[in-house]
Amino acid sequence: MAAWKLAANYSELAADFGNLEAVFALQGARITKDAISEVIRVERDGVRYYVKRYRSAGKGLRRYLARTRVTSECRNLKRFAKWDVPTPQVVAAGLERSKGAFVRGALITRELVGTQDLAALVDRHDPRLRQAEWVRGVSQQVAELTRCLHDHHFTHNDLKWRNLLVDEAGKVFLIDCPSGSFWWGPALSYRIIKDLACLDKVAKQQLSRTQRLRFYLQYRGRARLNDSDKKRLRKIIGFFEGRE
Repeated sequence: MAAWKLAANYSELAADFGNLEAVFALQGARITKDAISEVIRVERDGVRYYVKRYRSAGKGLRRYLARTRVTSECRNLKRFAKWDVPTPQVVAAGLERSKGAFVRGALITRELVGTQDLAALVDRHDPRLRQAEWVRGVSQQVAELTRCLHDHHFTHNDLKWRNLLVDEAGKVFLIDCPSGSFWWGPALSYRIIKDLACLDKVAKQQLSRTQRLRFYLQYRGRARLNDSDKKRLRKIIGFFEGRE
């Protein structure tokens, strides 16, 4: 049994995006591929789309779980849009099951024109990373969208620089969130620290201590650290110690 939904305002693309059979027959430029999924880019009428195709839900009982990676990622991107967090537009999504087991699934998003991920900027030594005002503006946006997620008791769980896109105007977008989820109590506190530590993992190599501290203050929405902030910062800085 297949469940598939194409957004109403993209009905003219039904021949290519209207069902799973058509989506898995698409040919395009391969962007990524791993053991369970691949991403290709296709272009229709001058617009580019990213097609993420899942051929597996993982090993064992993961195939039977109601919450698959494709459904989670689709829901999370729609949550971000609802929370006014800039994110790609979902064009179509769905999956197929057989006797309750996951068979395949896909998610199609529209390209965010002129964007690059922050990790790519690091790799090519982009001069904007040395421009104080540009860094301040990007930092403020990342801080605000991260706080928005956390204020909803939601954590990304893979909040890395590669999952943050920035366009030519310096606007930041959040992408790729199949493992994000809601948490409460101590579990939420731990996951918040993990999100912030993932961001700081690259930041400590690319930004000054002052810029890193400013990001945290932007995230907290305050001018000075209090005792709880200092305690949390120690946990963030030491989160990956002994794990790498």
